[in-house]
Amino acid sequence: MLGVSVALSEAEVHWRTFFSSLVTRGLHGVRFIVSDAHPGMAAARRAVFPSVPWQRCQFHLQQNAQAYVPRVDMRTVVAADIRSIFNCSDLASARARLKDRVNFYSKTAPKLAAWMEENIPEGFAVYALPEAHHRRMRTSNAIERVNQELKRRTRVASLFPNEASLLRLATALLCELSNEWLTGKIYLNMNSTEPPCA
Repeated sequence: MLGVSVALSEAEVHWRTFFSSLVTRGLHGVRFIVSDAHPGMAAARRAVFPSVPWQRCQFHLQQNAQAYVPRVDMRTVVAADIRSIFNCSDLASARARLKDRVNFYSKTAPKLAAWMEENIPEGFAVYALPEAHHRRMRTSNAIERVNQELKRRTRVASLFPNEASLLRLATALLCELSNEWLTGKIYLNMNSTEPPCA
């Protein structure tokens, strides 16, 4: 865990302040960012880390696509088609599969086809990494799990008298999780091309 902050919104100004604070504290050498496409975070990321490759979470992309599926009975097939794109072994294959699926849906679901053509390539940055890292770096699952744990613990308290009290609880929980990550199995070692621990 690199940092924690409390804010009432996820506006760009909060994310920019948070990212800038990490840089001020000494964060450097950032090589890859994985997140969803939240507009505030995206704008801050581009401002503070403009040259760092960005991977849009493939899981969130698959979920977002469902809003463009014209019929409920198509959802399972569309989800499988998007997974088939992301499961390609290399960038060229993924682009070819995307083109095929865009052409396939252009008549029956033109809004979906247009959305796929514009958005799915944002999930392709992972192909620039060693193949051993694709599975873990293609989604934001690691931080999503942390967010779920934060929500679970804060629901118990339900009411906080001020921001500082929430910050204390969140910081304590994140320190605990960070220690587990440091002393347990390594989720991903970016210096190695060996497959990560299971």
